Amino acid sequence: MNEIRRKLFELQDLKYKEFQSSLCPNVDNIIGIRIPDLRKMAKEISKTDYKKFFEIIEDDYYEELLLQGLVIGYSKLSIEDTFKYLEKFVPKINNWAICDTTCSNLKITKKYMNQMWKFLDKYIKSNKEYEIRFAIVMYLNYFLTDEYIEQVFNNISEITNKEYYVEMAIAWLISYAYIKQKAKTIEYLKHNKLDKFTQNKSIQKICESYRVSNIEKQEIRKLKK
Repeated sequence: MNEIRRKLFELQDLKYKEFQSSLCPNVDNIIGIRIPDLRKMAKEISKTDYKKFFEIIEDDYYEELLLQGLVIGYSKLSIEDTFKYLEKFVPKINNWAICDTTCSNLKITKKYMNQMWKFLDKYIKSNKEYEIRFAIVMYLNYFLTDEYIEQVFNNISEITNKEYYVEMAIAWLISYAYIKQKAKTIEYLKHNKLDKFTQNKSIQKICESYRVSNIEKQEIRKLKK
């Protein structure tokens, strides 16, 4: 057992393992470590020899993968090195939690919007469920802006993959877009190529938001397919 895995097992919380396993169906390699503890460990690694970390880290456990995603975000990497590590990491993503947590931690995107947008192009056009979700969740976190919103809608309209975690990510994105770009999102919901499930799930998620008034919810429900 290498040093990193030994430290991970020292942080194991069996009650949390049970909880996390319930959130990630079909994931059977969870050690059981609370996110704040993983973040603390990732920050410590990012301040030391992160290059050595990526040479010795293994992929057998959920937390080993998640730790990789967190370290990429926390390390003071150039945008070029960020892309280099992401190109190795993204194909390893095998569940929604690793995907979404990694995306939320890639704050470097805010400094290099155009470069990251171009980098995501190959993932939004992928045929792999979690590569597509990675691009969608990156859009959700960073690109629901005046400059990019139309391109975001255009790109998600071209997705033909019907995997569950792709369609749910699209619905989640649209619900966030409604808060940030209401008029454009309503127009998109009126005129799009989304299938019935994704359209209606998007509307459901919008209606679940406490930031949407009851009157708005009544109107948005009229757009169900």
